[in-house]
Amino acid sequence: MGSTDAFPVRLDPAEAGPSEPGGLLDALGVAAVMLDSEGRITLWSPQAEQLFGWSAQEALGRFAAKLMVAPEHVDLVLSLFAKVMASGENWAGAFPIRHKDGSTRIVEFRNMRLLDQAGASYALGIAADQSVLRGVEQDLALSVRLVAQSPIGLAVYDTDLRYVMVNPALAKMNGLPVDQHVGRSIHEVLSFLDTDTLAATMREVLETGTPLLNQYTVGRPPHDLRTEHAWSVSYYRLEDHTGRVLGLSTSVIDVTEQHRAATEAASARKRLALIADATVSIGTTLEVDRTAQELLDVVVPQLADLGAVDILDAVLEGRRPGVSPNAGSTRFRAVAVRGSAYATEALDARDLTGQIAAYDADRLITQCVTTGRPVLVPHVGEQDLRRIAPDAQSAALLARSGLHSYMAVPLIARGEVLGALDLGRARNPLPFDDEDVVLAGELAARAAVCIDNARWYQNERRTALALQRHLLTHQPPQPKGLDIAYRYEPAHAAGQLGGDWFDAIPLADDRTALVVGDVMGSGINAAATMGQLRTATRTLAELDLGPAELLRHLDRIAADLDPALATCIYAQYDPHRMRCTISVAGHVPPVVVRPGRQAELLHLPSGAPLGVGGVHFEESTLQLSPGDQLVLYTDGLIETRDQPINARLNTLVGLLAEPRANLEDLCDHLLAALRNPDEHDDVALLISRVGKFSAPV
Repeated sequence: MGSTDAFPVRLDPAEAGPSEPGGLLDALGVAAVMLDSEGRITLWSPQAEQLFGWSAQEALGRFAAKLMVAPEHVDLVLSLFAKVMASGENWAGAFPIRHKDGSTRIVEFRNMRLLDQAGASYALGIAADQSVLRGVEQDLALSVRLVAQSPIGLAVYDTDLRYVMVNPALAKMNGLPVDQHVGRSIHEVLSFLDTDTLAATMREVLETGTPLLNQYTVGRPPHDLRTEHAWSVSYYRLEDHTGRVLGLSTSVIDVTEQHRAATEAASARKRLALIADATVSIGTTLEVDRTAQELLDVVVPQLADLGAVDILDAVLEGRRPGVSPNAGSTRFRAVAVRGSAYATEALDARDLTGQIAAYDADRLITQCVTTGRPVLVPHVGEQDLRRIAPDAQSAALLARSGLHSYMAVPLIARGEVLGALDLGRARNPLPFDDEDVVLAGELAARAAVCIDNARWYQNERRTALALQRHLLTHQPPQPKGLDIAYRYEPAHAAGQLGGDWFDAIPLADDRTALVVGDVMGSGINAAATMGQLRTATRTLAELDLGPAELLRHLDRIAADLDPALATCIYAQYDPHRMRCTISVAGHVPPVVVRPGRQAELLHLPSGAPLGVGGVHFEESTLQLSPGDQLVLYTDGLIETRDQPINARLNTLVGLLAEPRANLEDLCDHLLAALRNPDEHDDVALLISRVGKFSAPV
């Protein structure tokens, strides 16, 4: 493209008229000389005096050839002069001219014939020093080529911020030919950018004259809508040598590659931050639902606008989760659903938490779990919605919510597919890509291990709890002369379940044995040990052994069990004498509550836990009266991680000071006041109250 095409100028008629001296003609020092038909000088401009050295008084009326040309060139000059005057053709060229100081200069001439009203001929010569002219021409040529060939985008705007000039580099960046820029505003040409902000910036530079350098702007030009481009733009005000504001110039550098690299680096940092967050946030409990929700809390809204975790129903039921691509429908249970902070109908399109649904093989989530591979739909269409949503109504809700991109990644732990994490984007305009799939897969893999651990612990919890409930007394008989109430609460953590028990055993002569014990350890083994110790205690109690002797026998039995250690308190109550004999094996102290008096923590010889071996156990006797209460419990009722044991014992004694006629209410009151919902230990509680007793006749 020629320079005249690359740099068209729009002339504003309002700017026509006188202006301050300056410009190219002044820089060239163009001289004007007029000769009559004989070759005598009739007009002589001030610039001619500057160029040739002769004043007007010295030059006017003299023959130009003799004054300005060396003798050896006079004949040539006269012939050229005669040719111009005879033919009327212009002559242009360079010629050596003699200066007044005797030097010779090469001068560029443009000669032409002029006619007056009378038909008389004159010759007008326009002249400039060739060295000056060549310098200006060179500077102009260099400037034009530099602008035209520069890889930096360059533009000139008038004071109304309309394009006056653009170079090819900028035209390519903007995706429009040069001629479609000139005369148009940035609002018309750069509609893919924030032109209001750009215009405000340009007006500021026009008003202040302070350049703004390396201003960053980002957009998607019409010729490449899939790629986000970035440009670094510098703004300069243009002025002439008198300070008159001509307009504005911008230089534009395409920094898309740097922007892409920075964006990728930021994305990588974001991915690492998400993974780090997941490491800390996912798996804080051994609960499947909680772990799934923690996974969604990490990925929504950082990675997706919508998310759900669906687990295979077989996994939650404790069966092997194997699925086959040819298995037909697959049963899922929704364990967690989350959307971004804004209200959306998309959540109504999801299965309710806890709901079981059977999905056919063509559903995308089914394909994800049956193949064990991610499913990515960057741009969701109508057909895709039918394979994402549970039904047609839900598909319509997803469409209205703006769901445009979807992916599902399998939850795989220890080589088994447990379920799927499915994610969608609605407000986030970018589609999911392969990097998003990799990130989601990494997060899902971490969560899957935690979910697998949780489901195994929950299975163990169910097993241990079932065993423990089977081994515990279902409903002890009401002893003679005593009213009793009891509670057993399992630990909330699956791995801590299993070792606490209580019992009320009828003995000869209307007596009753009251027992509370705690196996050290947890899980199924602790529950099994508890069952053995409870059975042994009942067997030994039938031999009518005293409390201390019975504990000595239990100590030898416990030594052969796994786990071997347990604490226990064994009390025998005789209603005839209203006396209670107690022996303790490393257990927390009981509390006695007497009507009208302060509750009392009994400081009895504690002995050592069962299973230590060779321990001497002592007996203590407690005289009771009607209405007195004896409270036996395990340490799960009072122990916490943030308070000392003595403070908790004092709290228990204080709670028992509040009179309650109903023992069942008292049990519930103690558990509600002392028990933390997240406690990691189970609790056995047995409360007995001395009643009236009449011996049979």
